[in-house]
Amino acid sequence: MAKNLVIVESPHKTGPISTYLGPDYKVMASVGHIRDLSTKGKFGFGVDIENNYKPDYEIIKGKKKVVDDLKKEVKKADNVYLATDPDREGEAISWHLYDVLGLNDDKYNRVVFNEITKSAVTESFKHARKIDTNLVNSQETRRILDRIIGFRLSKLIQSKTNGTSAGRVQSVALKLVVDREREINAFNPEEYWSITGIFNDFEADLFNYNHKDIKVTTETEANEIMEKLSKAFKIESVDKKEKQKKSKPVYTTSTMQQDASNKLNFNAKKTMSVAQKLYEGIDVGTETVGLITYMRTDSTRISDEFIKSAMGFIKNKYGEEYVGYVKKTKKNDNVQDAHEGIRPTDINRTPESIKQYLSNDEYKLYDMVYYRALASLMKDAETLNTTVILDNNNYQFKATGQIITFDGYLKVYSDYEDTKDKILPDFDNYNSSVIVANDITKEQHFTKPPARYTEAKLIKEMEELGIGRPSTYAQTMTNIKDRGYVNVVEKKFVPTEIGIEVTDRLQEGFSNLINVKYTADMETNLDEIAEGHAVWYKVIDDFYKEFEPTVKEAFDKLPKKEAEKVGEDCPECGSPLVIRKGKYGEFVACSNYPKCKYIKQDKKEIKEYCKCPNCCEGMIVEKRSKRGKVFYGCNNYPKCQTAYWDIPTGEKCPKCGNMLVEKKGTVKCSSCDYTK
Repeated sequence: MAKNLVIVESPHKTGPISTYLGPDYKVMASVGHIRDLSTKGKFGFGVDIENNYKPDYEIIKGKKKVVDDLKKEVKKADNVYLATDPDREGEAISWHLYDVLGLNDDKYNRVVFNEITKSAVTESFKHARKIDTNLVNSQETRRILDRIIGFRLSKLIQSKTNGTSAGRVQSVALKLVVDREREINAFNPEEYWSITGIFNDFEADLFNYNHKDIKVTTETEANEIMEKLSKAFKIESVDKKEKQKKSKPVYTTSTMQQDASNKLNFNAKKTMSVAQKLYEGIDVGTETVGLITYMRTDSTRISDEFIKSAMGFIKNKYGEEYVGYVKKTKKNDNVQDAHEGIRPTDINRTPESIKQYLSNDEYKLYDMVYYRALASLMKDAETLNTTVILDNNNYQFKATGQIITFDGYLKVYSDYEDTKDKILPDFDNYNSSVIVANDITKEQHFTKPPARYTEAKLIKEMEELGIGRPSTYAQTMTNIKDRGYVNVVEKKFVPTEIGIEVTDRLQEGFSNLINVKYTADMETNLDEIAEGHAVWYKVIDDFYKEFEPTVKEAFDKLPKKEAEKVGEDCPECGSPLVIRKGKYGEFVACSNYPKCKYIKQDKKEIKEYCKCPNCCEGMIVEKRSKRGKVFYGCNNYPKCQTAYWDIPTGEKCPKCGNMLVEKKGTVKCSSCDYTK
């Protein structure tokens, strides 16, 4: 019997980790969170506002069996290892397990690993520690803040607009989209003209007059310039510069989502789903192993072990001249740097060597992650950039070219980076300082408004502004789409009328809270809690004391949305009937509520299947449970409580005499094992 119990989040991890650790360890999964805030107390927050915002937790529906099974195994084990994900959320899940399973400090340890490989997992057990309560406090503060804001603002939005929800990060992201749309609508395009000299094997564009910037704004100006030009251009200067082109660092969550959107056409949700599979483990024939490191990170740091391995691989495969160096990146104030960037777990496991074991999507994402990491440690590419200035009657024209003189990291990364040769003729070999154009053309242009956000650009903007964290980007994108706040047109976000309405109402009442700076500052506060520099409940208290009075004022002052009339009058009081929203969807009721409580009943045709075999008085009809699931029961309820989950046929079972039912085309007995 295993003496050690290891608890991870995902069932997909249990197999490979069990193999790595051996028979003395039993690995079980919590299947994500086991506990969350209840909906008790003031406003259903699940938080005791009067007692330092003490949270009230309850087991998540459907998780009781998981918890019971874990409790049984905890009693049998000598040691318990909490091995949930290596981030704040994972730390919080470990703390909930510790609390619910009744662990004590002598019996448990916390282990974290950034990749699911034998070496990483076994090494993590040598560095076991206790739960970091600062990280837990930070994550639980985020959860409490999101609950308070979500519950209060969502209820407000539902009563004042046609929207359904609002949130701390979601509403700021939506505001960025709405603000951009208004910039576009307010934009006034300006006319300008380009003038280009066309030569045999290159083109040169007008950019200066008497060596000063020139802007041609009308066709009249363009024509005046064209009249002064001849087809003979004097070569004024040829400037050649050697430049180095550096590779990018390994992926963070944000940059991976951006590139997956731009290069693979994956949305953020799909990217994270595929990355999760690559992280948790893929059967590659000889073993099941995690192919990439943990995919929720804002760090580009990589381990010394991987650097050494990758540089050896580069030397052996491409030669000493391609071995690069570790790129130093400017530290962003918003970066937590809790663990490594996203990289392959084994540089020798090339995408081509394991392609047969991967789905098409898994292969595409792994290929992108693999070659980004490999390229990050390769030598800079070298280019020879040439700039040629041509003069025509004091009008200067410019042509640029680029030749890759050493491919460096582009040897492996050219598919993902658009760096190509743009060759200019060798002007040094011209016999004359004058070159003759085949033609000179003019073309009208108009300045363009700022582009709408794509999902990738919105994630990039959120990251740069410090809004949200790696684990929130994909869910934020999903929320604003699923709530009907934006439409996606040609991969770009266009706010809907509801999205604009929700943003405007929130700005009317909460411009001091629903904005980029406040949301970014709150992330900083959460970081300070994680570092032990701030008290979690004081951060919540400072927020709540400003937030709640603002909410109350908004409920009082913001106009209530008008309910949509259906064109009928109430049969009881004569007031118009309107559409209202309830717990189970929309319904038609009197607009004079609460004085008149009339609700129009849907008169749906009730399908009768057969006579009830038990009471012989009622008919078996289609019904719905409280949760909306279809079943078939006697219409003589509650006197008769006969019910079936499958469609009754009216026939009796020849074996036991009970009702035969139909499920997915198969007729079988509702009681015994008989199948027709």
